[in-house]
Amino acid sequence: MSSQRPKAKHMVTAEDRTDSVDISEKGRNADGETISSGRRLYMQFVAYGGCTDTASLTQTLTQACIPGVLYEDVNDPFGVGLLTFSESPDYFLDEFRDVLHSQAFATLTPKPEYTMFGRTYSIGYESDLDETLVGRPSRRVCDPSLTWAVWYPLRRSGSFEQLSVEEQNVALMEHGGIGRAFGRAGLAYDIRLACHGMDKNDNDFVVALLGSDLAPLSKVVQRMRKTTQTSQHLDRLGPFFVGRVVWQSSDNG
Repeated sequence: MSSQRPKAKHMVTAEDRTDSVDISEKGRNADGETISSGRRLYMQFVAYGGCTDTASLTQTLTQACIPGVLYEDVNDPFGVGLLTFSESPDYFLDEFRDVLHSQAFATLTPKPEYTMFGRTYSIGYESDLDETLVGRPSRRVCDPSLTWAVWYPLRRSGSFEQLSVEEQNVALMEHGGIGRAFGRAGLAYDIRLACHGMDKNDNDFVVALLGSDLAPLSKVVQRMRKTTQTSQHLDRLGPFFVGRVVWQSSDNG
């Protein structure tokens, strides 16, 4: 019998884990080479009731130089929704929290069921990651021509994760094709945020539909009901916040 001891297995160290984990967003340049970026935009949506004076809110937001949008809630005559964004998550616990603690907002009634928080992400084929992750979404929410918005969270069912990569891509292309068609027609534009591990209800994504008119936004949701992803692989959807812009920051990146 051999007296040699078996070789000890290599222990995974913190250094090994750091070297093997890449959390950057990926894209492809014109030559088909993989590109990456560590930038991303965080966006948070909060809603309130009990508002009888939006002017005091817009004054507070303007004076504080908050980047974002204030909406009036079409389903609540005293309701408002506020969307803000930053590349740093610390911003929401520092500057933004101070604004929400101000007198104008502290007297309102929070609606925590509408709170949404997510980050921009890439799919892997984008050629300009800074534009995809930061520039376009910040400009889009502050576009003065896009006066209507529908914000909602969603969670996919486990069945979607059990599909093959090819099957997932087909489902996503079908779903995304509707949004692209409405965008090319100038009727509706979307913003998609990942919120894995950042949402209190364990949702996967936050979606915004933006446009100059409400009807096309409703039509997008209606048509997406029939897609494979929505009809077969969605666990939950909503609640929906539907609002019209009452204020936008002047600095939209």
